[in-house]
Amino acid sequence: MTSLEKRPVALVTGGSKGIGRAICVELGRCGYDVVVNYHSDEKGAADTLAQVKRQGGDGRILGFDVRNAQSSQQAIETLLADVESLDVLVNNAGVAADGLFLMMSRDNWKKVVDTTLDGFYHVTRPIIEKMIRQRRGSVVSIASVSGLVGNRGQTNYSAAKAGLIGASRSLSAEVARLGIRVNVVAPGLIDTDMIKDLPLTNIKAMIPMARVGKPEEVARVVRFLCSDDASYISGQVVGVNGGMC
Repeated sequence: MTSLEKRPVALVTGGSKGIGRAICVELGRCGYDVVVNYHSDEKGAADTLAQVKRQGGDGRILGFDVRNAQSSQQAIETLLADVESLDVLVNNAGVAADGLFLMMSRDNWKKVVDTTLDGFYHVTRPIIEKMIRQRRGSVVSIASVSGLVGNRGQTNYSAAKAGLIGASRSLSAEVARLGIRVNVVAPGLIDTDMIKDLPLTNIKAMIPMARVGKPEEVARVVRFLCSDDASYISGQVVGVNGGMC
């Protein structure tokens, strides 16, 4: 296994595809060793890592379900024991299960909320403890425009992402004086599997810039917030949404 102690280390949850993959690749391009978390798509995570390496980065894949407290704890404890420092955490893992609220099952409510909010707790809690000892670190969580303005058919998703924004702002207030920055990126409609079945014409009509975003456009904002160029930015929500709000 390649040592992760030579360069800054970033853990990206949900890194096997989409926005998570783009973030991993962008951080790898900027010299990070990237820990690519995945839940079930090990091949996708391995493909992400291969792209990271092609960009000059390095890292490893790390499988665990952010919803599961025990598996998250075990995986993160092992990781933290193996690295000298952990410089960046990107909470990207998320899932959608859309439907009108009156017809929404409890399972679909819990799956979405637990992945985002329990996942935030299970992963961020031990890593923040590590960052406090280091007196430095950056946490960036991936929310959504739906967490800012709400969206028909996404009560569970909107609730989860709005909660993620609130949790991140509160955490920022607690740890900013300890050298740790906590921010949120709220993408709009991005060209990923999540919107692949939606009618493109209708989507474009919703967006002032009249196009969907690219995962790489989100990733570049995340990279900025993780960098020293954003050294005086914390507790903020940055929209990447083509002017939707």
